[in-house]
Amino acid sequence: MTGTAGTEDTAGTEGTGGTEGTGGMAAVAGTAAVAGAGAGPDLAVLVGLQAAGKSTFYAQCLSDRYELVSKDLFPRGARNKQARQMRLVAEHLAAGRAVAVDNTNPSPREWGPLVEAAHAHGATATAYWFPPDVAGSLRRNAAREGRDRVPDVGVLATCERLRRPSAADGFDAVHEVRFDGRGGFTVRP
Repeated sequence: MTGTAGTEDTAGTEGTGGTEGTGGMAAVAGTAAVAGAGAGPDLAVLVGLQAAGKSTFYAQCLSDRYELVSKDLFPRGARNKQARQMRLVAEHLAAGRAVAVDNTNPSPREWGPLVEAAHAHGATATAYWFPPDVAGSLRRNAAREGRDRVPDVGVLATCERLRRPSAADGFDAVHEVRFDGRGGFTVRP
């Protein structure tokens, strides 16, 4: 599967600066917890701080089954990124394709419209929750270069807004994702 709306591939930047999240195939405990193998399309919403491992998780665990939509792939000066993201998500779902949204998605304000779009297209909505590790995110972020590096204040501001998603938010499933210490991830309900 390919990223949508950009030529820059940012997959893998989440794990920069250490052995976490890097390497070949992901070691995923609870592989059945990784959605997308069902009959209909699924919308995967990645929820976590910048440099939490979201892009690396997508690359290792979802990229073979999900199209990618990420505001990070849009041109730097792009306008109406939210509207563009929603249009791309709707296009993929309408075509029956599973799609992953790789942004911080810290609260219902961001994920609510995504969940609504999934259900409007007869798709399931799955949240992949990356519990906050502020020190780890800041460390990995510091190793990034150029556009990929986020000012520390941005990571801290996202942390203040970050909330764990739940079924009460409309998600059909919520999975917790953590680094496994061997270059992959563990996924559990």
